[in-house]
Amino acid sequence: MHVTGPKDLDPASRRVMVGEELRHARERAGLTQQALGELLFVSGSYVGQMEAGTRRILPDMAERLDEALGTAGFFVRHGVKANRSSHPEYFAEAAEAEALATKIRQYGAMLIPGLLQTPDYARAVFLDYQPTAPDQEIDKLLAARIARARLLDNPTGPQLWAILDEAVLRRPVGGASVMAGNLRHIAHLMHARRIIAQVLPFAAGGHASQHGSLKLMYFDDAPPLAFIEAPVTGLLLDEPTVVARLELSYDLLRASALSPKRSLALIESVAQDYAHEEQHP
Repeated sequence: MHVTGPKDLDPASRRVMVGEELRHARERAGLTQQALGELLFVSGSYVGQMEAGTRRILPDMAERLDEALGTAGFFVRHGVKANRSSHPEYFAEAAEAEALATKIRQYGAMLIPGLLQTPDYARAVFLDYQPTAPDQEIDKLLAARIARARLLDNPTGPQLWAILDEAVLRRPVGGASVMAGNLRHIAHLMHARRIIAQVLPFAAGGHASQHGSLKLMYFDDAPPLAFIEAPVTGLLLDEPTVVARLELSYDLLRASALSPKRSLALIESVAQDYAHEEQHP
């Protein structure tokens, strides 16, 4: 068993190829995803996500796969290269799944979601979180964030539906000029029909995701994933009943939010207010 291809494959592409080998090995062993999952003490959905490359094959899992499938150390050998990432460890798996998603549904509770951030806004966020970090570290984080946002440059990339809490618009991260620039960027993406966005207004009161931000990711050949993030930690969820409950939360948020048309008008109005503030402090 071997993986062919260029030596400089990015980790996501390599992980997809290793996932294909996992599917072949499972089928040769005559096992369903559910049956293999029972041997590994995970769900059949988890196996499907490893096969699709949307979930990493972690070192302990690689050992169990080699043992269950008799693959002579293949998954242990190829797991390291497939798991390299420019993102923080707690977020790496979610970022890599995001790159393979066909649809993304996201709620931003406090900050503009990463895929929609301009470089100036992202830099301000990183400096707020790590005010003593050296420029080299901030530049590395910023480069990874900019690379993620390039997903939206591709017209065949994922369909992004973002709900922004009004607090996201009103909190002047980086100052008035930075906020004006980022809100105009979001408005441009909406006008270009590259994204769908809604604003959840303060007037909506309590809502279904008061625990914080939420991201749902959908794939052609794997079950959906949900990601919940907090400072320096995050949780990637695949249990179908949990994902379904979070999907309901998102649907309720969408129902409480302003329409995309009214949201666009509000985003452009707030951007104009920030621009006026910058010109007349």
